[in-house]
Amino acid sequence: MLDFFAIFSKGGIVLWCFQGAGVTESFTGPVNALIRSVILQERSGTNSFTHNALSLKYKLDNEFELVFVVGFQKILTLTYVDKFIDDVQLHFRDRYKNELEQKGALKLLNSSFDFEDEFHQLLHEAEESSRARGPVSMKTFQESQKSQKTVKSMIETKGGDKAREHGGKKSKNAKKEAPPAEIMAGEVAKAGGPGAAPKGVEDGSQGLTAEEIMQKKREEFFRKRMGGGAPEKSSKSPKPPKPREKKKQDWGCNSSAQKLDYSDINGTGTHEAVDTAKDGCFDMAGQLDSMKGDLRSVDYDSNDEGNEEMEEEEKVAVTSTSKESSKRGGLGGMFGMLKGLVGSKSLSKEDMLPVLDKMKDHLIAKNVAADIASQLCESVAKKLEGRVMGTFTTVASTVKLALQDSLVQILQPKRRVDILRDVLEARSQRRPFVITFCGVNGVGKSTNLAKISFWLIENGFSVLIAACDTFRAGAVEQLRTHQRRLNSLHPPEKQGGSPFVQLYEKGYGKDAAGIAMEAIAYARNQSFDVVLVDTAGRMQDNAPLMTALAKLIAVNMPDLVLFVGEALVGNEAVDQLVKFNQALADHSMSDKPRLIDGIVLTKFDTIDDKVGAAISMTYITGQPIVFVGTGQTYNDLRSLNARAVVSALMKA
Repeated sequence: MLDFFAIFSKGGIVLWCFQGAGVTESFTGPVNALIRSVILQERSGTNSFTHNALSLKYKLDNEFELVFVVGFQKILTLTYVDKFIDDVQLHFRDRYKNELEQKGALKLLNSSFDFEDEFHQLLHEAEESSRARGPVSMKTFQESQKSQKTVKSMIETKGGDKAREHGGKKSKNAKKEAPPAEIMAGEVAKAGGPGAAPKGVEDGSQGLTAEEIMQKKREEFFRKRMGGGAPEKSSKSPKPPKPREKKKQDWGCNSSAQKLDYSDINGTGTHEAVDTAKDGCFDMAGQLDSMKGDLRSVDYDSNDEGNEEMEEEEKVAVTSTSKESSKRGGLGGMFGMLKGLVGSKSLSKEDMLPVLDKMKDHLIAKNVAADIASQLCESVAKKLEGRVMGTFTTVASTVKLALQDSLVQILQPKRRVDILRDVLEARSQRRPFVITFCGVNGVGKSTNLAKISFWLIENGFSVLIAACDTFRAGAVEQLRTHQRRLNSLHPPEKQGGSPFVQLYEKGYGKDAAGIAMEAIAYARNQSFDVVLVDTAGRMQDNAPLMTALAKLIAVNMPDLVLFVGEALVGNEAVDQLVKFNQALADHSMSDKPRLIDGIVLTKFDTIDDKVGAAISMTYITGQPIVFVGTGQTYNDLRSLNARAVVSALMKA
C-alpha cells in the first residue's frame, strides 16, 4: 500500500529507506520536491504534500534534525498513516537515541543497523488496527443524550438560567416593573432580578436597594436607546497621537500649480502643451536620479537599534527591581526575572502557544492575510517543537527569531531574477523580451509600466509599449502621454533619430491578444529590445475578462508575466492571486499552463510599516516581488529588500 518510507537528516543524509513491492520509480524526485517546495521555503504548516500522483506525509524531529517521510498513491485513502509515522518516529528515536546524541547522523550512517523488522511490524499493526475499526454503528435512542433529558428541561423559560434556578417561577415585582422591550429583560437578568438581594454590587451601587438598582439600570438603558451616549470619560485619559502630516511634494522645478496647467493654451490640447513643457517644468532629466544598472533596494527607516536599547533598559530595570525585592526579602522579583526562561528543555507546542497567538495577531495587524498568518505560526511551531533550547533563552525571543528567519526565507527569490541580463540574452537571439502586466482595476499598472520603461531606457534599451487595454476610456491616451514624457527625458536626436520609447496601439474595442501579437511582430522587425504589454484591469471574478487574459498569455507566450498588486490590501491579495492563477490555469490552451512569474508591489510609500501584503502575495504564489513602486516620479522604482521588510513587519 505504501510506495516508500524514508528517514533522512535535514542536511540531506538518507539514514534508512523502504520501497514498496512493485514500485520501480525512485523516491528521490518526490522527496527533493518536498524539500524544495516545503522545508526550504518554510511552508511546513501542514504535514502533507502532493507531487504528481503521490501524496506525501512528513514529520519533523527538531531535536535530532531528522525528517520522516511516507509516500503513497493519492487516490488511496489511508487513515492510519498519521499514527503510523508518529509510531515510527518514536521507535526510531528510542532505539538510536544514544547513537544520534553521541555520533550524529553522519556517523550513524556509517554504522550498520537494522530497522527493517521493526518497521514491518509497526506497519502490520497499523494496517490491522485500521481494518479492525470497521464502520461505526449509530447509537440507539436510549444511548443518546437526548433520551436523558426530561420534557421540563427542554422548555425554554423567559429569563434564562436564573428563571430555571427558581423553578421557572417569575417574580411579581419583575412582572410589574419590567419594560415591554425584550432587551430590557436581559438588563433585568444582569441586575440579578428585582426581588434578589444585592450580593456584591459594583460600579458605585453599594448600599442601594434592589428597586434603586433596577431604576438605575433602566435609566442607563433608556439613555443609550435615546442616543444619550456613554457617560463622560475621565479627563486623565491620554490624548490620541496626532496623525502624521503628509509632506509637500517637491517637484524640483520651482513652479506653482498654475504654471503646470497647460489645458488652455490656444485650445490646442496635448501636443503643444507637451512641446511647451519640454523647456519648462517637465524637462526633469536634470532632476531625476540616474537609474543605470540594477535597481536600488527599498529602504525602511526602522528604529530597531532604539528598540533593542529600550529592551536592554527594560531588562536592566527588571533585574535591578528583582535585586531590590530580594534585598527586602520578597521572591516576586526573582520569579519575574526568571519568567519565560526555557531552562534546557525541549520546547512543546503548549509552551509556544501564547507567544504564537500574539505573533499571529501582530502579523494580522501589519496587513498579513489571516490564513497566511495562521499557517506561518503553525510552520514555526512545527519547526521549533522538540528542539532543546539554552538555559537563558526565553520562549518569546526564540519564537520571534524563528519567525523572522521564516519570513526572510519566504521573501527571498527562489530563482534568479535579472531582467537586464535576460534582455541582453534575448537581444543576442534577435528577438524582443516580452513582459505582460496584469492585475485588478486601479492598482497602477500603466504608471509602473512607465517607471519600468524609464529604467530600461536608462540602461540603453529601446522599448515598445503595446496598448492592449482596449476597454478603459483614456487608457491609450495615458500611455501616449507617458511615451512623450519619456522621450522628452531622452530626446530622439541624442539616440540617432529614433525614439527610445514607442507606442503601438489600435484604438479601443479590439482583441487584446491580436494587438499584442502584432506588437511583438512589429518589435521583432524594428529591432526593439523590450515589449511591455499593458492589459486591462479586471476583477478576479470576471470570467470573460479572465478568459481573454489567459488567451493573450497562451497565444503570445511572454517571457515574464507580472501581477501588479497594491501594498494596501490584506486578505484581498490572497483572493486575487489565487483566482488569477486559477483562471490562467483553467483557460490555458497548453498542458503546462503559464501562471504568474513575478509581482510588482505598488503604493509601497503609503503604508508605513504595514508591509504584510508582500508576505501574503509571495507566500501564495511562491514567486518573487520583482519591482516595488515607492512614489510618483519615474525613478521611484526599487527592488525588494527582504530584511528591511521583515524588520518593518516585526516592529512593535
